[in-house]
Amino acid sequence: MYHNILVPISFDEARDTSAPLKLAQMLATPDAKVTLLHVVEHIPGYAISYMPADYLSEARKAIQGELDALAAKLPNAHGVVIEGHSGRSILDWADVNKPDLIIIASHRPGMGDLLLGSTAAQVVRHAPCAVHVVR
Repeated sequence: MYHNILVPISFDEARDTSAPLKLAQMLATPDAKVTLLHVVEHIPGYAISYMPADYLSEARKAIQGELDALAAKLPNAHGVVIEGHSGRSILDWADVNKPDLIIIASHRPGMGDLLLGSTAAQVVRHAPCAVHVVR
């Protein structure tokens, strides 16, 4: 049983958020803290100039609302939105906040993942704690 669980959440259509949430609930102690983390990737400067001025703040609010709705399904859960590169930012957050388990969803790896690596693979290789990968 785990006391501090990190669940990175991707809102890609191909990702199922229910499986990692169910697993977090199964593996959590009754008083466990569960953090649902979403990383907003940086938008290149050349592209951001074509977007509305309030795009990033509105996107952050919408993502936070989605995370809060998911967190409401679990006891002692809350959502956090950060910015950066997904794999590195998840690892940096884990270094600071010291979860004892990371539950991360993954897709079936393809050739591109073998050459470049996926977020889940990066987290598995470098996490400071146990990692459970859900497909």
